[in-house]
Amino acid sequence: MKDSVFQGRSLLAEKDFTRAELEFLIDFSEHLKDLKKRGIPHHYLEGKNIALLFEKTSTRTRAAFTTASIDLGAHPEYLGKNDIQLGKKESVEDTAKVLGSMFDGIEFRGFSQRVVEQLAEFSGVPVWNGLTDEWHPTQMIADFLTIQENFGKLEGLTVTYVGDGRNNVANSLLVTGSILGVNMRIVSPKSLFPTDEIVNLAQGFAKETGAKILITDDPKTGVAGSDVLYTDVWVSMGEEDKFEERIKLLKPYQINMDLVRATGKENMIVLHCLPAFHDTETVYGEEMKERFGVTEMEITDEVFRSKYARQFDQAENRMHSIKAIMAATLGNLYIPKV
Repeated sequence: MKDSVFQGRSLLAEKDFTRAELEFLIDFSEHLKDLKKRGIPHHYLEGKNIALLFEKTSTRTRAAFTTASIDLGAHPEYLGKNDIQLGKKESVEDTAKVLGSMFDGIEFRGFSQRVVEQLAEFSGVPVWNGLTDEWHPTQMIADFLTIQENFGKLEGLTVTYVGDGRNNVANSLLVTGSILGVNMRIVSPKSLFPTDEIVNLAQGFAKETGAKILITDDPKTGVAGSDVLYTDVWVSMGEEDKFEERIKLLKPYQINMDLVRATGKENMIVLHCLPAFHDTETVYGEEMKERFGVTEMEITDEVFRSKYARQFDQAENRMHSIKAIMAATLGNLYIPKV
């Protein structure tokens, strides 16, 4: 029997996987979601131990990796930034070798892409990128699963990201969509356009799949004909000093009902990887209201609660997609080729 194309592999960035492999992970996520809903056990990782390394705080990524591990029969161990010496008193290489000798798989959520790459290089076990400053691959499998659930397909759809066009989510969307044959648009101020390196990478994939790429600073033109509008927070973790600047810069890029209508599509959907500043029911939200007089930022409360919004389906799908990623790479499943 041939070895699985996934067994033992790490998921560090979407660009490392073929279109067929990404499509498999999306479809496998849908299958595992169905098993979960029907109460059918799927303990593909029985007896395995999973290390969850978190330099950055998280709700969805931590909850998803924890519940996915348990559903698969594995034991997850959370290691926060104050629990281990990663990069402080012990090098990433040394930490990787120690953890790789004790755990069967490692999740890392933090700042540097180099760190997650070193963990994969030196641990000897599959490593899954739960988010770095450059890429957010586990989010992408969940996002495109959500889109597929709503439209029954991916190829030929148009997904438009509106907001900070050079953050990890924008990078990952642009590249993943291009690999999958989805038309990708980034709508943001010119100063927040994705880097030439990311755009060139996406265009290389788009040439193979026929996906069309558009980068523009014109919101109305950018969203016209879009099946999916996607946004993210205006200020990423570690950039909290930039709120005032970003609010002024990105106000025209807020997803509101005018922008939804500008798509010209009645059956469109809106996605947000959360958390979202759509009201003042948070400490941050209250602070932004007091300091800058804003009660909503990247998405209005009206859109967030509208019939178009799918962000909570998307959030749930993080768990199903992470489960598929871990099972495929660590579960000794028979997946000879995709």
